[in-house]
Amino acid sequence: MEARHLRYAVALAEHEHFGRAAGELGIAQPPLSKQIADLEREVGARLFDRTHRGVFPTAAGEAFLARARRALDEIAAATIDAGRAARGETGRLRLGFIASALLDPLPGVLSRFGRERPDVRLELHEMATSRSGPALVAGELDVALTLGPPRGAGAEHLVSVPIGRDHVIAVVSTTHPYAGQRSVGAAQLRQQRLIVSAGEDEPAVVAGLRTLLGADSSALGGATVARDVHTIIGLAASGVGVGLGPSRMRAVPRPGVRFCEVTPHTPLPDLVLSFAARDHSPVLRAFLDTIRENCPDVGAALNDRLRSQGPSNGR
Repeated sequence: MEARHLRYAVALAEHEHFGRAAGELGIAQPPLSKQIADLEREVGARLFDRTHRGVFPTAAGEAFLARARRALDEIAAATIDAGRAARGETGRLRLGFIASALLDPLPGVLSRFGRERPDVRLELHEMATSRSGPALVAGELDVALTLGPPRGAGAEHLVSVPIGRDHVIAVVSTTHPYAGQRSVGAAQLRQQRLIVSAGEDEPAVVAGLRTLLGADSSALGGATVARDVHTIIGLAASGVGVGLGPSRMRAVPRPGVRFCEVTPHTPLPDLVLSFAARDHSPVLRAFLDTIRENCPDVGAALNDRLRSQGPSNGR
C-alpha cells in the first residue's frame, strides 16, 4: 500500500464518482478503478459500494478513510517539517560566548536570527574562552565566540574566523583623578589598584596586560579579578580601582564612569567565531548567513576560510 492509494480512496469518497475523482487526480478512470480494486484486495474488505447513484464508502471504507486522511495529513506535515529543517528554520543551535561579545556583535546577530528563525531553539551559554574552546571540540557547542581562536587538541578540526578587533582601554569612576584624561599611560596604571579578567578564564587578555605593565608588575599581581566586562565596569564605577578591558566596553551605557585610552596601544586577541569543520547542519548555515548579513566585513573572510578547508579537509 502506498500513499497514492490513500489519496485515490479519499478522492473517490469526496466525489462519489470514479470519473470525477479520476479527473481531480489527473488519471484515467480505468486505472483508478483498478487501483481501488487492488486496495480492497489488500485490505481484505470492500471499501466502496458501487451503485447507480454513485460510489459510497462502506462501513469498512469509513473506518479506513478516517485513518487514511490522518495518514495523508501526517505525510503533508512531514514534508513541510522536512523542508523547514532543510532550510534551517527549525532545530537547535548551541552557542557559547564571552560576555564582551554581548556588547558587539551578538545583540544585532541574535536579534536578527531570532526574528528570521523563531522556531530554532537557541541554547546560549556565557563561557570563558578557556571553557568554550574545549566544549566546541567535544561537540557540546555548535558555535563559540572566543578571544583568540581555540587552542589545544582537536582545534585543527575547527573553522575559526575573526569577527572583531579590540585593544585595552581603562574605565574609572567619574570621581577618579583619571576621569578627565583622554588617555593614561602604563606608568600611571602601575600606581593604581587594577580590576582585570581572571587569568585562568582569559589567559590571552592577561598576557596582553603583562606585556603592557610588565610580567612582574605588583599592580597586576594584586589586581581585583572580575568575571566579565560588566563586573569590571561595575567595580570601577564603585571606586574600587581602574578597570582594564576591551575597547568594546564603551558600548555599555553606564552612568558614573569614564573611559580612557591606554598608552602604549595594546591590542587584544581578536574576537573569533569558531565551529566544527565537519558540521553541515542547516541551522548552523542559517546562523552563518546571519553573521554575513549583520557583519559584512566578516562575510568574505568566512567564505575564504570555508573554501580553504576544501573537500580534502573535511568540508
